[in-house]
Amino acid sequence: MRAYKIFYIFLVWIFSFNCSFSQEIDLIKIDNYKNNFIEHMVENYNFKKDELDIIFNDVEILHGVLDSISNPAERVIPWYEYKDIFLTDRRIELGVDFWLENYEIISSVSQSYDIPPEIIVSILGIETYYGRYTGEYSVLDSLFTLAFAYPPRSQFFLNELESFLLLTREEEIDPFLVRGSYAGAMGNSQFISSSYRAYAVDGDGDGKRDLWNSLPDIISSICNYFSVHGWQKNGPIFEKAYFSNDNNVSVESNSLVLEDTIESLHAEGYVFSSDLPVDSPVTPVILSGDEGIEYWIGFRNFYVITRYNRSEKYAMATYQLAEAIKTQFEFTNK
Repeated sequence: MRAYKIFYIFLVWIFSFNCSFSQEIDLIKIDNYKNNFIEHMVENYNFKKDELDIIFNDVEILHGVLDSISNPAERVIPWYEYKDIFLTDRRIELGVDFWLENYEIISSVSQSYDIPPEIIVSILGIETYYGRYTGEYSVLDSLFTLAFAYPPRSQFFLNELESFLLLTREEEIDPFLVRGSYAGAMGNSQFISSSYRAYAVDGDGDGKRDLWNSLPDIISSICNYFSVHGWQKNGPIFEKAYFSNDNNVSVESNSLVLEDTIESLHAEGYVFSSDLPVDSPVTPVILSGDEGIEYWIGFRNFYVITRYNRSEKYAMATYQLAEAIKTQFEFTNK
């Protein structure tokens, strides 16, 4: 189809477009490619052109979004600073309160999906401070900005913009009213559009998947996401390790893929304990801690957490916050 060909040409252009984001954005070119995208959506998904014209006539490029995505915290600060953002007494205290206030629904969904309740609570604590901060950016504007004015990841965000339009149509949501993160993540669980469509669950049975207002939907969706990505019941996430050869390590340049085994890392000189079979897949995680280099071993459930956010620091923050909340919760309920 003609629209598909034009859209393909646009993708070729956007990947070959090499510029710094301080340079002036060519709004005329962006407008042309926006029109091609509209034609693509009309021909491939039966959208009405006049309705999309109305939507895209009001979108705008958000320069703050371009600044934020160029310098995400996961990439620009070391672990000893990153952890201090999330591992606070207040966040732990609020996590315990949230767990206590919603004990029945958290317990029920946790048991249904075999996802630990402290992991559910930790994710909500990190993502949105237990629903307090779900994002103030227009998701439509953010995705438009990243799809059409951020060449390094334009294909990804073009797909997200497409998914967003499909999602708002399917869920009967006004696209102008949706607010989220600078990268287009939405709701208490901060699902991007494609994840919302693929993994969100109608936990309360009202026929809607509402990640803003329905706690059963929110918690069930988080658990479903982890379950689909292979969470192992009662499986480890991290194990502390020791390693003597500090000269041959690359700090905070970690693989998120489990390319090693327990046996192979033991052979390399990593010292850690595990009850799993020696051929179990793992990966070393090396971080800059308060007192120097920290060595950890990441297991299958570490990998699953990184499907939620592709960052070893995010996974470690989720794990350590969950452990702290669990400890305080159990102490409170003695």
